[in-house]
Amino acid sequence: MRRFFSIAAIAIISICGLLSISAYAQETVKVGFIAPLTGFAAADGYSSLESAKLAVDYVNEHGGIKGKKLELVSYDDACQPDQASALTRKLIENDKVAVMISGSYSSPSRAAAVICQQAKVPFTSTYAVHPSIVEAGEYCHRIGMAAPIQGRTGGYFAVRELGAKRIALLIMNNDFGVSLAEALKETAIKLGAQIVYEKKYPLGETEFRNYLNAIKAADPDLIYAPGYYNEAANIVPQAREIGLKCWLMGDEGYDSPKFIELAGAAANGVFITTDLNRDSDRPMTQYFLKNYKERTNIDADMVGASAFDAVMLVSHILNKVGTDANKIIEYWDTIENFEDCSTGPILMFQNRSAIRPMDIQIVLNNQFRYFYRYYEPEVIYLNPPSEGK
Repeated sequence: MRRFFSIAAIAIISICGLLSISAYAQETVKVGFIAPLTGFAAADGYSSLESAKLAVDYVNEHGGIKGKKLELVSYDDACQPDQASALTRKLIENDKVAVMISGSYSSPSRAAAVICQQAKVPFTSTYAVHPSIVEAGEYCHRIGMAAPIQGRTGGYFAVRELGAKRIALLIMNNDFGVSLAEALKETAIKLGAQIVYEKKYPLGETEFRNYLNAIKAADPDLIYAPGYYNEAANIVPQAREIGLKCWLMGDEGYDSPKFIELAGAAANGVFITTDLNRDSDRPMTQYFLKNYKERTNIDADMVGASAFDAVMLVSHILNKVGTDANKIIEYWDTIENFEDCSTGPILMFQNRSAIRPMDIQIVLNNQFRYFYRYYEPEVIYLNPPSEGK
């Protein structure tokens, strides 16, 4: 009898232990996150991940997800599409995440989006711009600025606000640079400007003087050079060195303290398109800027802001509808005037891409400063009314 009792007791204890483990497993809601923590994009990956963690901390300090803790499960994709695909599968199949977020560049984000669409797991990219990311399907969204919007914003600013009539394009030859340049070129020509020079350069290029001397001979009013901060930090000083006097304009890829650090005083006067207004008085913008600096001892950037916003938006959705994938994507497309973000506000989602006011920042005294903001639908909508919506 004693032996029977002890076996039964062991069985009860084991069952209770399993129930307790199962209950513990349900205490968190998991969100997957990939970012380039090694390789050429590691600085952006660091910013992206730390900002996502900051948002997770904020969410958990304010009640979590329906009373459960939000858990970020993250891996390093090294900015490689094949790694992004494999890690996305791992996060979905092994880690059982409810939503996937890519804090990586366009190529890895495109790869991750395809996997999520196939698995019917809600996905969002943070700052990757390429149109094909959301074209993967209805489970895929974008928090940051789509290339057509950002390039169009640059075109309006160059022609309408700066009065540029002759524009030179110096384009990073990848998804990011090409998609931005195409949108700016189309807009600038439509507004009456002329493209007087157009060349692509390879990722990782450091010597731009031959390009810039040819641009100088073309006598532009403005150079638009879409790319990342490493390349920009060579382009800008070399342009100053050879005596180019025209306007210089970049994009969100310049929006990093690393650009100013590497380019030095030459960065002053450069315009960028971005969605992070550091001079905004919006509470969540200032919360992000202050707390990111305290957390990392580094000034915040647009990459981090987009990752922070992705976690904040996903958390809002999970709190509204839970973890059912179909309910998540149905609700996602109905969101309007979302204020709990560091950029924005996010006015709506159009074709699964976030729509918000678009900003121009200028580097002054080695700091990014507010210069101009666009609200007009013909600029900030993915499909402006004049184009059919």
